[in-house]
Amino acid sequence: MDAFRRELPKIGLFDPLKEVGCDGCHHQKGQFLPQNFPKVSREAQCQVVFSKYCNSSDIMDLFCIATGLPRNTTISLLTTDDAMVSIDPTMPANSERTPYKVRPVAIKQLSEKEELIQSVLTQVAEQFSRAFKINELKAEVANHLAVLEKRVELEGLKVVEIEKCKSDIRKMREELAARSNRTSCPCKYSFLDSTKKLTPRRDVPAYPKYLLSPETIEALRKPTFDVWLWEPNETAPGGLGKALNSGRGTGPEEQMLSCLEHMYHDLGLVRDFSINPVTLKRWLLCVHDNYRNNPFHNFRHCFCVAQMMYSMVWLCGLQEKFSQMDILILMTAAICHDLDHPGYNNTYQINARTELAVRYNDISPLENHHCAVAFQILTQPECNIFSNVQPDSFRQIRQGMITLILATDMARHAEIMDSFKEKMENFDYSNEEHVTLLKMVLIKCCDISNEVRPAEVAEPWVDCLLEEYFMQSDREKSEGLPVAPFMDRDKVTKATAQIGFIKFVLIPMFETVTKLFPAVEELMLQPLWESRDRYEELKQIDDAMKEKVDSLMSGDTKSREKSRDVRKSEADCA
Repeated sequence: MDAFRRELPKIGLFDPLKEVGCDGCHHQKGQFLPQNFPKVSREAQCQVVFSKYCNSSDIMDLFCIATGLPRNTTISLLTTDDAMVSIDPTMPANSERTPYKVRPVAIKQLSEKEELIQSVLTQVAEQFSRAFKINELKAEVANHLAVLEKRVELEGLKVVEIEKCKSDIRKMREELAARSNRTSCPCKYSFLDSTKKLTPRRDVPAYPKYLLSPETIEALRKPTFDVWLWEPNETAPGGLGKALNSGRGTGPEEQMLSCLEHMYHDLGLVRDFSINPVTLKRWLLCVHDNYRNNPFHNFRHCFCVAQMMYSMVWLCGLQEKFSQMDILILMTAAICHDLDHPGYNNTYQINARTELAVRYNDISPLENHHCAVAFQILTQPECNIFSNVQPDSFRQIRQGMITLILATDMARHAEIMDSFKEKMENFDYSNEEHVTLLKMVLIKCCDISNEVRPAEVAEPWVDCLLEEYFMQSDREKSEGLPVAPFMDRDKVTKATAQIGFIKFVLIPMFETVTKLFPAVEELMLQPLWESRDRYEELKQIDDAMKEKVDSLMSGDTKSREKSRDVRKSEADCA
């Protein structure tokens, strides 16, 4: 009856009669019971609720249950005047003051079979009721879960939007700070916080191991090695693809890291300096993570410089002329020489009075910063590849690395080359000063050696360098700083940018090195001569095109002027 009471209720009241244990009842026809329905004063008065769809037998059972009589009792329903009332859904409505009276007439005795059937029906009804409730509960839970999932989805979208807004705001603040305060350096790490440590974003397990074939080892030892063959998320195609047995789905950074690791093993540095192989991996990972994604000064440039140094060790037989400590200094300095490069050169740092320029007194601010980051990484025990080196040896390694990295400042190029040429007349490998100058020149050669490589390898680097130059010159213009002509996108071309650099910087430097190492001429100097000739031809083509365009524009201007003069003369005659 609970279901009837919830869905289609009517109301009725009754009082048990004293002589039969029940009084009268009252009901209102076809109305729903309001929550504030008034209660009658007598405590014996009861209330019955039934549906208009109930039959007479159901209503009679309700009255019997309410008055405490057996359900099979036959009853009569009387008014307060003892008038008989028909028990059915259409019975006349009464009020609180005129309740109906219930009077038992006879009790019908059910047989055992009927009682059993009635019990079974009762149980079945209870089971159906429970089943309906379970289904209703399931539906309710499913609806609630759907609402929660939708809310989670909406909240997730809100979080993404919030993080994007935060990122945009942060970038805007950084840009405003850079424009308003030129003492702020666009560098990733600040050394004012001595507690900050540089740690790799990944650990060794995420660093795949490559098995290098003899073809790869041979390619790594030559200046013609092509790092552009590696594309993101692919293994190296062509010959290198067969050489790097590493599986699929790895990027060029992991391939370059594995090759650098091989170089340290191949040169005997891991053995001679008791470098822990796991520490070597962690150190290389940390170095990689502290190179920025600049167009030119990035980790790929770091790898190219180190690979060129490795190729010169084999090409020039440096292990026969240098100590293993010198080889270690050369390789490690090459890897660390541009750490955390911000993409803006020393000229910008000094003119903009950045934090680096102020800290290092305008003296090679970037190169000093690269050294500082390199040794900050090495101060971490998990990245210290020199942990098993004696203190005296470490001091020599540190001093040697600092000397070589500072030598990569192109502002010191003439000074270094003049000193080296003086020593070339009587070069002595047993003289520490001579050897130090040679190492400085070697790292300079490797740092700017892209034009030594084949044209298809070298030319993309020119595009990367010009992109970084233009990025700096655009910023210098916006900040009102001096702009170098070779960086101005409105004044420089690829040909004009390279011809002077190759003729007056690269070729003289490599010619000087060739005097000590004749093998350099064929594999390194000859490509530079070819590169110079190629860019001079490109410049002639550019000049011819420019002259043609200027001629067309000049002719068009003269034609317009002549036409204007004719029209003027005609107007004067008229």
